[in-house]
Amino acid sequence: VAELLRLVGLRPEFMHRFPHAFSGGQRQRIGIARALATNPRLVVADEPVSALDVSIQAQVLNLLLELQQRLKLTFLFVAHDLSVVRHISDRIAVMYVGQLVELARTDDLFRRPQHPYTAALMRAVPAADPRVRSGDGILSGEVPSPAAPPAGCYFNPRCRHAVERCRSEVPALREIAPGHFSRCHFAGEMEF
Repeated sequence: VAELLRLVGLRPEFMHRFPHAFSGGQRQRIGIARALATNPRLVVADEPVSALDVSIQAQVLNLLLELQQRLKLTFLFVAHDLSVVRHISDRIAVMYVGQLVELARTDDLFRRPQHPYTAALMRAVPAADPRVRSGDGILSGEVPSPAAPPAGCYFNPRCRHAVERCRSEVPALREIAPGHFSRCHFAGEMEF
């Protein structure tokens, strides 16, 4: 236990504290230590920094990157914050209504998204520069229920590019460029 605490940047004497005595960032580090206790090769991290303030998020993300290198770990990192995902990921899979819609290396995905949902997510992220227009990724309509998805492409009711084919034919997940996959009939043919 002492070694695991040291590994995640906590002092060994913390093992005698009660849970209420830890801050949110410390609790997150304890959660990481617990995940590492069995010496895994793969760690699934579901929203590991979403409840933390930005400075603590950065510390935890840097810890995860350090542990990844030191312990030769693979992380499956689940998050909604694209800036966090971009910082920590080598490859990104974008899902919509439980379906994989795009998969690519991080740089490729951010440089040229090949699914309209991915592009909308990126446009919705506020820019740090007040002179740069951002936030125009707002989508109309409601997210469909996974129990009753629409016919054809799941994204078609909210997609500004949708045509009749999108409403009737389910697009296959196909490779658009080496290592870049998209589930859109128009991937590789148009800019989203």
